[in-house]
Amino acid sequence: MHDLTQFSVADMATCSSALRRMGRDAHTMEDVAGRVVEYLYGQISGEPGQGSPFALVRLFKTHPYGELDAELQTFARDLLGHEPQPSTKCLTLLATAGAKPEWRSRTLSVGHKAIPLASTEGVARIPMIANLVHQFGLEVSQVIDPDPSLLADLSQESFNVFHVAEAVGNATIPAQQEFIIPEGIRSCLGFGSTLPHGDLFAVIIFSRLPISSNTASLFKSLSLSVRIALLPFESKVFAPHATRPDSLGGQR
Repeated sequence: MHDLTQFSVADMATCSSALRRMGRDAHTMEDVAGRVVEYLYGQISGEPGQGSPFALVRLFKTHPYGELDAELQTFARDLLGHEPQPSTKCLTLLATAGAKPEWRSRTLSVGHKAIPLASTEGVARIPMIANLVHQFGLEVSQVIDPDPSLLADLSQESFNVFHVAEAVGNATIPAQQEFIIPEGIRSCLGFGSTLPHGDLFAVIIFSRLPISSNTASLFKSLSLSVRIALLPFESKVFAPHATRPDSLGGQR
């Protein structure tokens, strides 16, 4: 276990080594993503006796609308209000781990299964995503219409983290009354990178303990480790899923 309140370079190195190995014996990118979020949720501790300091850990990947299954296409289409182009990138939830049972399956998410990124103007109206992209060191245009050849150099580096030290009242963090305040979320943290075909992945963490900028900066080194684990599965992203109920109270 790694104490979030005393997270160190040594902790970062240990986590990085573990995350690199998450692809072993996996069958899909979704399998790897599940291991990543479960590791971060389960192996980082907070105050004694309080369980994980993280309320929610999620891994997203941009994916073309035309390559999503029918359920995810319906979700993205309803969210956008019209039929997206097949090439439209959707920020798609691959894995989730959290404090509530309904936060432990991507199929049970109500609002975040597949978020269409149809235009730079549209992304600008989703402040958290827009800020995440910018803090990663990318332009929104590079995410919604990526050129893998131009992103190749960037993908060799760890991007900066997305960090909001105080989530309550921050205009870039949505669902203040529905999630942030009632769940006691203090800080938000994200890290990620691009994959060779141009898609972006991002791990996003909602923490009930405050995360300092110094601690947040250590997490950016984990981007490369997660990227290494995900790389072999660019052509096999989703695991088969049985049909599940689509709504539970208190979902996100």
